[in-house]
Amino acid sequence: MMLGVIGGSGFYTFFGADARAVSVETPYGSPSAPITVGTVGDHEVAFLPRHGVKHEFSPHTVPYRANMWALRSLGVRRVFAPCAVGSLTPDLGPGSIVVPDQLVDRTSGREDTYFDSGGIHVAFADPYCPALRAAATGLPDVVDGGTMVVIQGPRFSTRAESRWFAGQGFTLVNMTGYPEAVLARELEMCYAAIALVTDLDAGIEVGSGVRAVDVFAEFERNMPPFKKLVYEALEAVEVERTCAHCLAHAGVNLPFELP
Repeated sequence: MMLGVIGGSGFYTFFGADARAVSVETPYGSPSAPITVGTVGDHEVAFLPRHGVKHEFSPHTVPYRANMWALRSLGVRRVFAPCAVGSLTPDLGPGSIVVPDQLVDRTSGREDTYFDSGGIHVAFADPYCPALRAAATGLPDVVDGGTMVVIQGPRFSTRAESRWFAGQGFTLVNMTGYPEAVLARELEMCYAAIALVTDLDAGIEVGSGVRAVDVFAEFERNMPPFKKLVYEALEAVEVERTCAHCLAHAGVNLPFELP
């Protein structure tokens, strides 16, 4: 059973020259880029750069439904989603790696479901797969748990918004973690985010505020060890799945067959 990796900002490649590229069309259009398929340990792995190979897509324009459908149609059933995040607490400085266990959606207008008919309501109380989370949090220097608030973007938060999020007990802020996670759930795909902290958010640290150039530079600086960690998390994944058959109790009229 194939595993998947969706790379975030600055995470545009994953394999060497021996990987094969696969183009996939979906009912929701083309994914962000051709998918490359290679091997990690005993696993066949499909890699998709979330923003495209040249960062063509902003967070609010990523074709999330096409991305997840394309991975599922190739046989992917478990997905790691590396991403860049801002920290809402001084305890998690740049370079920290966090595997969140909760998500708060503050986006708007994004197409966030495959079920426009049929009365389907997926359970989403725990948005991340515990088995995938365990594979990642078992690695050294990985922080286990935290709430990631997903904002619409592409702008960064104001200081007031940042302080508000921190006051709610949220620990990370990101622009792409939703609707990716819920679309994975609707396709019965196990999913877990692996977050690399690139900055302290505007309301947490005094100064000029968050700048994209600094975020990209920090992500690039940490990319080699971050990719290595994702490799190790993939190698640690066990056979048993935990998110299969989650549609069994979601409704009565599934409007299509899963790919």
